[in-house]
Amino acid sequence: MSRTNFEQLLQAGCHFGHLKRKWNPAMAPYIFMERNGIHIIDLNKTVVKIDEAAEALKNIAKQGKKILFVATKKQAKDVVAEKAQSVQMPYVNERWAGGMLTNFQTIRKAIKKMATIDKMTSDGTFANLSKRELLQISRQRAKLEKNLGSIVDLTRLPSALFIVDIEKEHIAVKEAHRLNIPVFAITDTNTNPNDVDYAIPANDDAKDSVEVILNAMCDAINEGLAERKAEKADEKAAAEQEDKPRIKKVEKVAEAAAPADEDEEPAEKPEKKATRKSAKKAAEEAEEAEVAEEKAEDAE
Repeated sequence: MSRTNFEQLLQAGCHFGHLKRKWNPAMAPYIFMERNGIHIIDLNKTVVKIDEAAEALKNIAKQGKKILFVATKKQAKDVVAEKAQSVQMPYVNERWAGGMLTNFQTIRKAIKKMATIDKMTSDGTFANLSKRELLQISRQRAKLEKNLGSIVDLTRLPSALFIVDIEKEHIAVKEAHRLNIPVFAITDTNTNPNDVDYAIPANDDAKDSVEVILNAMCDAINEGLAERKAEKADEKAAAEQEDKPRIKKVEKVAEAAAPADEDEEPAEKPEKKATRKSAKKAAEEAEEAEVAEEKAEDAE
């Protein structure tokens, strides 16, 4: 069953492309017609492409990998932030810092700097700084938070990028290609779908259009995460089942040893053993004395 349908995409305005004079010929297979100088996108093909992209993103999420969402244009930035947070994925919606992927170690250092400033706040270091120094550090922290705060949890390179406008985010696309990171993108009629691995032909300027496509992608990611969680639970249960025979064997050995220890009389103390031995010897001597007396009487 498709994750979207023609009517849903039509209501969201996904079919509106750019002016004919702005088109990219590579988008010709996805253009249905021209109306009033504007290209109309074939939504039947969009439905198919959404399903393909969603299935691929589901498999990536199922493996526990990260997907980086990118949209810095005004119409899409808030929607992308909301949807990415709903699936606990990193996102960039302010500015794409050059080298965010190709120079990832430097970006991580900048993120660690944020943590260092936070530590200074909590350990009282700020109390020894002047007002000017405090203001400079606070501004630096705010700038880092604005540009990198949404990728704090991205400790390694993402396994995929989802981009809303590949013309605007062309630097991100180039960096992903350089590192062989697959790119998923909404491609309007003014873009080249061959520049990405999974192209979704649709309007990338309308908020509703972006939202309906992101909903389908995030639903697929949630499914992948849920399946991963279920598989981990099954693996844990299977491991426990494998351990049960071994645990039972250990318990049986313990049970077999316990009764023997309980039934066995406690070892007697050396003094007690000596006392019993003396009593026995005294009884034997008394018996020998009686026998001797009887023999003496018989002799008389």
